Amino acid sequence: MERRSFLRGAVIGTSAAALGGTLWRGAAFAAPAQPGAGPYGALGAADGNNIRLPAGFTSRVIARSGQQVSGTSYTWHNAPDGGACYADGTGWIYVSNSEIDPSGGAGAVRFSSTGAITGAYRILSGTHQNCAGGKTPWNTWLSCEEVDRGYVYETDPWGVKAAVRRDAMGRFKHEAAAADPVRRTIYLTEDTTDGCFYRFTPTTWGDLSAGRLEVLVAGTATSGPVTWKTVPDPSGATATRNQVSGAKRFNGGEGCYYANDTCWFTTKGDNRVWQYNAAASTIELAYDDSLVSGTAPLTGVDNVTGSASGDLFVAEDGGNLEICVITPNDVVAPFLRVGGQSASEITGPAFSPDGKRLYFSSQRGTSGSSSGGITYEVTGPFRA
Repeated sequence: MERRSFLRGAVIGTSAAALGGTLWRGAAFAAPAQPGAGPYGALGAADGNNIRLPAGFTSRVIARSGQQVSGTSYTWHNAPDGGACYADGTGWIYVSNSEIDPSGGAGAVRFSSTGAITGAYRILSGTHQNCAGGKTPWNTWLSCEEVDRGYVYETDPWGVKAAVRRDAMGRFKHEAAAADPVRRTIYLTEDTTDGCFYRFTPTTWGDLSAGRLEVLVAGTATSGPVTWKTVPDPSGATATRNQVSGAKRFNGGEGCYYANDTCWFTTKGDNRVWQYNAAASTIELAYDDSLVSGTAPLTGVDNVTGSASGDLFVAEDGGNLEICVITPNDVVAPFLRVGGQSASEITGPAFSPDGKRLYFSSQRGTSGSSSGGITYEVTGPFRA
């Protein structure tokens, strides 16, 4: 039986991994985050882009689907989804997936040290419904196909090297990926109602051509110790999630983010943010809308990223079309809200390398169509 109503009192004799604060660290399992005053204050009035932001923050449009990125000849892709940022000399690159099928793939925008757009280009073509993904420590982008028996493609954010399909990482309805450089493994989510949580450990760290794919095994509880078992056939001839007895089921795996011995991942079917403590091999809930006192500020949980301060930024697919922040002190609050785009979803949140700019997309924009995607940048006094 799931211990949803008893989670606040659950105690395991191991410590949760630390980003600082009670959510990420403690001798006992912390209570899931509750609504409260966010670290950036209340949302202000809508700006010229119809985005409500806290005081001191501003937004700008970076790209629109079907239109050339300003100052470049590259036409921005439809349905922008998962994304990540990469240092590029004194500037940086923002990579974005395209969640259309067929001809998904991914594109990138290059910025100067001042944030000016200096280029845009394609980095992956000819793939299917590229949803989320993840950044590797060796600065490649893992673009994940969200289709049955989908693949992971390792791509070059600079667009110089050809993308490589990584068959050893398994064939299933891939969503997101997050690299753990300590244990030299990569965590993977699966976007089905009875999906699983995986990890792929390459034979040689930095080379994803071969390795071991495992699935998380546990009971039905929402907190406690877990184990991992090898997936016998990563090719998915038999559905990957059904190959290992006792594999724990997650209701629609979405975003995935790793920092300091902890991997956070979201499940949209039950509006939860999970945390896997890699050092202790335990799981618990960082957020569950059904355990919130009063009105839940975060619903439709989807992509997730983190900042240097230890804050998690969780994007909504639905809800109020917000990005909400979950602080290390167990507080969840809206950070921004996009207006006039109720038929869309927020995707691809990622911070620039200096942590001063947050990128994200509204996948279907004001039109509600994949051809209406809009990619934004938010600048302001983010906590260091």
